[in-house]
Amino acid sequence: MKLLIDPHCHTLASGHSFSTVMENAAQAGKKRLRMMGITDHAPGLPGSAHIFYTKNMHHIPQFISGVEMLRGIEANITDIDGRLDVEMDVLEKLDLVLAGFHEVVIKPTSSGDHTRALLSVMENPWIDVLVHLGNPNFPFDCEKVLAAAKEKKVLIEINNSSLYLSRKGSTENCRLIAELCRDMEVPLIVGSDAHIALDVGNFSKALQLLKDARVPEKLVMNTDVGRFKDFLKGKGKKRFL
Repeated sequence: MKLLIDPHCHTLASGHSFSTVMENAAQAGKKRLRMMGITDHAPGLPGSAHIFYTKNMHHIPQFISGVEMLRGIEANITDIDGRLDVEMDVLEKLDLVLAGFHEVVIKPTSSGDHTRALLSVMENPWIDVLVHLGNPNFPFDCEKVLAAAKEKKVLIEINNSSLYLSRKGSTENCRLIAELCRDMEVPLIVGSDAHIALDVGNFSKALQLLKDARVPEKLVMNTDVGRFKDFLKGKGKKRFL
Protein backbone atom coordinates (compact mmCIF):
# COMPACT_ATOMS: atom_id res chain seq x y z
CA MET A 1 0.00 0.00 0.00
CA LYS A 2 1.47 3.34 -1.08
CA LEU A 3 0.48 6.43 0.90
CA LEU A 4 0.67 9.75 -0.97
CA ILE A 5 -0.64 12.15 1.66
CA ASP A 6 0.54 13.01 5.16
CA PRO A 7 -2.34 14.95 6.74
CA HIS A 8 -0.84 15.45 10.20
CA CYS A 9 2.43 17.38 10.53
CA HIS A 10 3.64 19.98 13.02
CA THR A 11 6.06 22.87 12.74
CA LEU A 12 7.84 25.15 15.18
CA ALA A 13 4.53 26.98 15.62
CA SER A 14 3.23 24.11 17.76
CA GLY A 15 5.74 25.11 20.43
CA HIS A 16 7.12 21.62 21.03
CA SER A 17 8.16 20.70 17.47
CA PHE A 18 11.44 21.25 15.75
CA SER A 19 11.07 22.04 12.03
CA THR A 20 9.73 24.74 9.73
CA VAL A 21 7.08 24.55 7.01
CA MET A 22 9.84 24.64 4.41
CA GLU A 23 11.81 21.83 6.08
CA ASN A 24 8.70 19.67 6.33
CA ALA A 25 7.78 20.33 2.71
CA ALA A 26 11.30 19.50 1.53
CA GLN A 27 11.15 16.16 3.35
CA ALA A 28 7.69 15.46 1.90
CA GLY A 29 9.04 16.14 -1.58
CA LYS A 30 12.05 13.92 -0.96
CA LYS A 31 9.70 11.09 0.02
CA ARG A 32 7.54 11.76 -3.04
CA LEU A 33 4.42 12.63 -1.16
CA ARG A 34 1.76 14.46 -3.15
CA MET A 35 0.09 16.33 -0.28
CA MET A 36 0.99 17.38 3.25
CA GLY A 37 -1.09 18.91 6.01
CA ILE A 38 0.26 21.80 8.06
CA THR A 39 -1.74 21.02 11.18
CA ASP A 40 -0.19 22.82 14.09
CA HIS A 41 -1.83 22.69 17.50
CA ALA A 42 -4.58 25.16 18.29
CA PRO A 43 -4.00 27.82 20.97
CA GLY A 44 -5.50 25.79 23.82
CA LEU A 45 -2.40 23.62 24.00
CA PRO A 46 0.33 25.37 26.04
CA GLY A 47 3.10 26.82 23.89
CA SER A 48 1.09 26.86 20.67
CA ALA A 49 0.93 29.86 18.38
CA HIS A 50 -1.64 32.62 18.67
CA ILE A 51 -4.76 32.15 16.54
CA PHE A 52 -3.40 34.88 14.24
CA TYR A 53 -0.92 32.26 12.98
CA THR A 54 -3.78 30.10 11.73
CA LYS A 55 -5.70 33.06 10.32
CA ASN A 56 -2.58 34.06 8.36
CA MET A 57 -2.01 30.68 6.68
CA HIS A 58 -3.26 32.01 3.35
CA HIS A 59 0.30 33.31 2.89
CA ILE A 60 1.56 29.72 2.58
CA PRO A 61 1.80 28.73 -1.12
CA GLN A 62 -0.40 25.91 -2.34
CA PHE A 63 2.69 24.03 -3.55
CA ILE A 64 6.15 23.85 -1.98
CA SER A 65 8.85 21.48 -3.25
CA GLY A 66 6.25 19.97 -5.59
CA VAL A 67 3.99 19.01 -2.67
CA GLU A 68 0.47 20.38 -2.29
CA MET A 69 0.08 22.08 1.09
CA LEU A 70 -3.10 21.70 3.13
CA ARG A 71 -3.53 24.66 5.48
CA GLY A 72 -5.00 23.16 8.61
CA ILE A 73 -5.08 22.84 12.37
CA GLU A 74 -5.20 20.23 15.12
CA ALA A 75 -7.98 21.53 17.34
CA ASN A 76 -8.41 20.53 20.95
CA ILE A 77 -11.61 19.07 22.35
CA THR A 78 -12.09 21.13 25.49
CA ASP A 79 -15.10 19.53 27.25
CA ILE A 80 -17.54 16.62 27.14
CA ASP A 81 -19.92 18.67 24.99
CA GLY A 82 -17.36 18.59 22.19
CA ARG A 83 -16.42 22.26 22.20
CA LEU A 84 -13.17 23.24 20.51
CA ASP A 85 -10.58 25.92 21.17
CA VAL A 86 -11.06 27.38 17.67
CA GLU A 87 -13.95 29.54 16.50
CA MET A 88 -16.14 28.48 13.59
CA ASP A 89 -15.17 31.49 11.46
CA VAL A 90 -11.56 30.27 11.55
CA LEU A 91 -12.37 26.60 10.89
CA GLU A 92 -14.48 27.33 7.83
CA LYS A 93 -11.53 28.94 6.06
CA LEU A 94 -9.13 26.00 6.52
CA ASP A 95 -8.44 23.13 4.13
CA LEU A 96 -8.21 20.48 6.85
CA VAL A 97 -9.38 20.30 10.46
CA LEU A 98 -8.19 17.60 12.86
CA ALA A 99 -9.65 17.24 16.35
CA GLY A 100 -8.59 15.19 19.33
CA PHE A 101 -8.05 14.85 23.06
CA HIS A 102 -4.94 16.19 24.79
CA GLU A 103 -4.55 15.62 28.52
CA VAL A 104 -3.23 19.12 29.19
CA VAL A 105 -6.45 20.57 27.75
CA ILE A 106 -9.10 18.11 28.96
CA LYS A 107 -8.59 15.65 31.79
CA PRO A 108 -9.59 12.03 31.14
CA THR A 109 -12.75 11.02 32.98
CA SER A 110 -14.89 8.10 31.78
CA SER A 111 -15.69 6.19 28.62
CA GLY A 112 -19.17 7.68 28.66
CA ASP A 113 -17.85 11.24 28.83
CA HIS A 114 -15.27 10.64 26.11
CA THR A 115 -17.88 9.04 23.86
CA ARG A 116 -20.21 11.98 24.39
CA ALA A 117 -17.44 14.44 23.53
CA LEU A 118 -16.50 12.62 20.31
CA LEU A 119 -20.11 12.30 19.18
CA SER A 120 -20.69 15.97 19.92
CA VAL A 121 -17.59 17.23 18.15
CA MET A 122 -18.64 15.42 14.99
CA GLU A 123 -21.74 17.61 14.89
CA ASN A 124 -19.35 20.40 13.90
CA PRO A 125 -19.50 20.42 10.06
CA TRP A 126 -15.86 21.53 9.68
CA ILE A 127 -14.31 18.54 11.48
CA ASP A 128 -12.58 16.24 8.99
CA VAL A 129 -10.50 13.81 11.09
CA LEU A 130 -10.55 12.45 14.65
CA VAL A 131 -6.93 11.93 15.63
CA HIS A 132 -5.00 9.46 17.80
CA LEU A 133 -8.09 7.75 19.18
CA GLY A 134 -5.99 4.82 20.38
CA ASN A 135 -4.83 6.78 23.43
CA PRO A 136 -5.60 4.43 26.36
CA ASN A 137 -6.20 7.40 28.66
CA PHE A 138 -9.36 8.24 26.71
CA PRO A 139 -11.42 5.04 26.33
CA PHE A 140 -14.69 5.38 24.41
CA ASP A 141 -17.45 3.32 22.79
CA CYS A 142 -15.69 2.43 19.55
CA GLU A 143 -18.66 1.03 17.66
CA LYS A 144 -20.88 3.99 18.48
CA VAL A 145 -18.23 6.57 17.53
CA LEU A 146 -17.21 4.79 14.33
CA ALA A 147 -20.84 4.46 13.22
CA ALA A 148 -21.29 8.20 13.76
CA ALA A 149 -18.04 8.96 11.92
CA LYS A 150 -19.28 7.00 8.91
CA GLU A 151 -22.60 8.85 8.97
CA LYS A 152 -21.04 12.30 9.46
CA LYS A 153 -18.24 11.66 6.94
CA VAL A 154 -15.45 12.14 9.47
CA LEU A 155 -12.23 10.18 8.95
CA ILE A 156 -10.63 8.07 11.66
CA GLU A 157 -6.86 8.49 11.98
CA ILE A 158 -4.38 5.73 12.61
CA ASN A 159 -1.57 7.75 14.18
CA ASN A 160 1.88 6.36 13.40
CA SER A 161 3.53 8.16 16.31
CA SER A 162 1.11 6.55 18.78
CA LEU A 163 2.43 3.12 17.80
CA TYR A 164 6.00 3.66 18.96
CA LEU A 165 6.74 7.15 20.23
CA SER A 166 3.84 8.85 22.02
CA ARG A 167 0.69 7.87 23.90
CA LYS A 168 2.16 4.58 25.12
CA GLY A 169 -0.22 1.66 25.20
CA SER A 170 -2.11 2.74 22.07
CA THR A 171 -1.24 -0.19 19.81
CA GLU A 172 -3.90 -2.62 20.99
CA ASN A 173 -6.60 0.05 20.76
CA CYS A 174 -5.44 1.13 17.31
CA ARG A 175 -5.60 -2.47 16.14
CA LEU A 176 -9.17 -2.77 17.44
CA ILE A 177 -10.16 0.51 15.78
CA ALA A 178 -8.64 -0.59 12.46
CA GLU A 179 -10.45 -3.95 12.59
CA LEU A 180 -13.77 -2.28 13.38
CA CYS A 181 -13.25 0.20 10.54
CA ARG A 182 -12.62 -2.78 8.27
CA ASP A 183 -15.76 -4.58 9.39
CA MET A 184 -17.96 -1.46 9.43
CA GLU A 185 -16.42 -0.02 6.24
CA VAL A 186 -15.44 3.24 7.91
CA PRO A 187 -12.81 5.25 5.98
CA LEU A 188 -9.41 5.68 7.64
CA ILE A 189 -6.50 8.02 7.17
CA VAL A 190 -2.92 7.52 8.38
CA GLY A 191 -1.04 10.43 9.93
CA SER A 192 2.63 10.59 10.81
CA ASP A 193 2.01 13.21 13.54
CA ALA A 194 5.51 14.39 12.68
CA HIS A 195 7.09 16.79 15.17
CA ILE A 196 10.35 16.95 13.22
CA ALA A 197 10.82 17.01 9.46
CA LEU A 198 12.53 13.61 9.41
CA ASP A 199 9.23 12.00 10.46
CA VAL A 200 7.10 13.54 7.72
CA GLY A 201 5.76 10.62 5.68
CA ASN A 202 6.81 8.09 8.31
CA PHE A 203 3.95 5.56 8.19
CA SER A 204 5.90 2.36 8.81
CA LYS A 205 4.23 1.20 12.03
CA ALA A 206 0.75 2.18 10.88
CA LEU A 207 1.14 0.39 7.55
CA GLN A 208 2.15 -2.81 9.33
CA LEU A 209 -0.84 -2.49 11.65
CA LEU A 210 -3.21 -2.01 8.70
CA LYS A 211 -1.69 -5.04 6.99
CA ASP A 212 -2.05 -7.18 10.12
CA ALA A 213 -5.65 -5.99 10.54
CA ARG A 214 -6.38 -6.77 6.87
CA VAL A 215 -7.72 -3.29 6.16
CA PRO A 216 -8.44 -2.95 2.43
CA GLU A 217 -6.76 -0.16 0.49
CA LYS A 218 -10.15 1.25 -0.57
CA LEU A 219 -10.77 2.37 3.04
CA VAL A 220 -7.43 4.20 3.39
CA MET A 221 -7.87 7.75 2.15
CA ASN A 222 -4.13 8.55 1.81
CA THR A 223 -3.80 6.22 -1.18
CA ASP A 224 -5.65 8.43 -3.69
CA VAL A 225 -5.20 12.21 -3.94
CA GLY A 226 -8.25 12.65 -6.14
CA ARG A 227 -10.46 10.74 -3.72
CA PHE A 228 -9.15 12.76 -0.80
CA LYS A 229 -9.85 16.02 -2.63
CA ASP A 230 -13.37 14.80 -3.38
CA PHE A 231 -13.79 14.09 0.34
CA LEU A 232 -12.67 17.64 1.21
CA LYS A 233 -14.96 19.04 -1.46
CA GLY A 234 -17.83 17.09 0.04
CA LYS A 235 -17.01 18.63 3.42
CA GLY A 236 -17.47 22.09 1.89
CA LYS A 237 -13.82 23.15 1.87
CA LYS A 238 -13.80 26.33 -0.19
CA ARG A 239 -10.47 25.62 -1.87
CA PHE A 240 -11.82 22.45 -3.46
CA LEU A 241 -15.29 23.64 -4.49
